Amino acid sequence: MSRYFQCLVLPFLVAFAGSVRAEPVRVVTSIETFADLARAVGGANVSVESLARGYQDPHFVEAKPNLLVPLSKADLLVYAGLDLEIGWLPPLVVGSRNARIQAGAKGNLDASTAIDVLDVPAGKVDRAQGDIHPRGNPHYWLPPVNALKVAKEIAARLKELDPGHGADYDGNLQKLGALLKAKSADWSRKAAVLRGLKVVPYHKSWTYVSDWLGLREIGYVELKPGIPPDPKHLAELILRMKAESVRVLIIESFYNRGIAGQVADSAGAKMLVLPSDVGATAKIRSYPDLVDAVLDALVAGTK
Repeated sequence: MSRYFQCLVLPFLVAFAGSVRAEPVRVVTSIETFADLARAVGGANVSVESLARGYQDPHFVEAKPNLLVPLSKADLLVYAGLDLEIGWLPPLVVGSRNARIQAGAKGNLDASTAIDVLDVPAGKVDRAQGDIHPRGNPHYWLPPVNALKVAKEIAARLKELDPGHGADYDGNLQKLGALLKAKSADWSRKAAVLRGLKVVPYHKSWTYVSDWLGLREIGYVELKPGIPPDPKHLAELILRMKAESVRVLIIESFYNRGIAGQVADSAGAKMLVLPSDVGATAKIRSYPDLVDAVLDALVAGTK
């Protein structure tokens, strides 16, 4: 190699080498589904930890001091946004004193920015309406189209933080997209029987799933989002379920099933306890496992 060529090329080689991280990008997520997506697109170039467990209600995770440890070391924080984690995550982020993940920083990723948000309330929102999310419904990660959108956002942000491994992130994202496309044929086949199915969710958290699968939500066990039902509301709901021949009531695995079970029994419906996050049960280890579990339970509920 000539001295001239060395002088010309070496600065670029040094710059390129400097752009490749020696350590994995440390990713922290609010929920386990996002952690699984981050592992899928990050591969060997990331270490990933979820703050919440899949069997927990993501609205009400206890902001324990031990959660500050991963946040204080994180390069990237991925969360659902739309105020899903408003009661516990913001104080932890501030308390972490980690400038990389504060609001507005490159390491702070609100995954909802990639989503076509549903259930955005019209007009003024106040506490009398229940646990209304002013910017829309935050329970959006189950439909595959949204999961892939979140994965794309994670990959893009990882490329910003770690450009030296950008090709790896692009390749992993393509593999994930191919996997979800291949699974979609089976999911569509399973879901065909569900279109038009009338359901009553416990909480207004299945809007995106209903929109994806063509379910018809007839009512909700809660009086208003986050507000326990009173006897009058339950009596009216049971009558409506009977009148509309609703045969399926759905509830997340972390909610108390007592009232929901009574409503289902009184209305002659099945109560389906559905997972809503990776890790909700020991068998749900990945995002495809989660979709399979939800679809299998819904299909079984129609029989």
